[in-house]
Amino acid sequence: MQVPIGAWVSATALDFTPGGRRAARRLVGLGLLAAPAAIAAGFADWADLEPDQRRVGLVHAAANTVGVTLYAASWSARRNGHHVKGVGYALLGLTAVGLGGALGGHLAYSQAGGVNHAEGAMRRAGDRWYDLGPLDEIPVGEPVRREVGDTTVVVVRRSQNGVHVLASECSHVGGPLHEGEVTDGPGEPRITCPWHGSVFRLVDGEPLRGPATACQPVFKTEIAAGRLRARAYAEGSVWKNAEV
Repeated sequence: MQVPIGAWVSATALDFTPGGRRAARRLVGLGLLAAPAAIAAGFADWADLEPDQRRVGLVHAAANTVGVTLYAASWSARRNGHHVKGVGYALLGLTAVGLGGALGGHLAYSQAGGVNHAEGAMRRAGDRWYDLGPLDEIPVGEPVRREVGDTTVVVVRRSQNGVHVLASECSHVGGPLHEGEVTDGPGEPRITCPWHGSVFRLVDGEPLRGPATACQPVFKTEIAAGRLRARAYAEGSVWKNAEV
């Protein structure tokens, strides 16, 4: 909805600018023309979300639908010469799409819908244990690539029996964390993405420095007979980081 919202915000500014009525009406129309493509893209994203995310997505879509309807009424009123009524409809429409935009931001960043490139790692791994090989073959303090089913993970061994396993695909734009650098912060060992410098805490995947805003999925681990095993962690219908 970036193009429709941008056009409509600009139209509102022109509504209160001398001589801006005609341009405002055109921008309202431009937003309406761009809305169907934005709606189609949003529906495609919504179809891949988890159930909890879909509920927020439905409210987001409902708010935007109300906004589009009000802007259609605004354009019609303006076309028929009822400028004041058109401005009123536009202000109501802007309120609706503003609410929809806030919900979209919550969905994208707080719930990691759409922007989290690592979000599907847990789902692809499934709810089972995977053998990652002998613990002795994993060097201390160096990131190592392993596979958990169809998911690439980064393994970082901190001590004789302390191991962290995270999804390797960075939640920002999918950079390979297994090629990153492991460092010791103040009590918080961390790994840095080699592409854009996002820093994640190893213990729980929390982003300590952007541009990443979503947590990196963390896998449960266990050591049995000298071999390391990892398993995805789930609670309810939303994949979350393990409590380590």
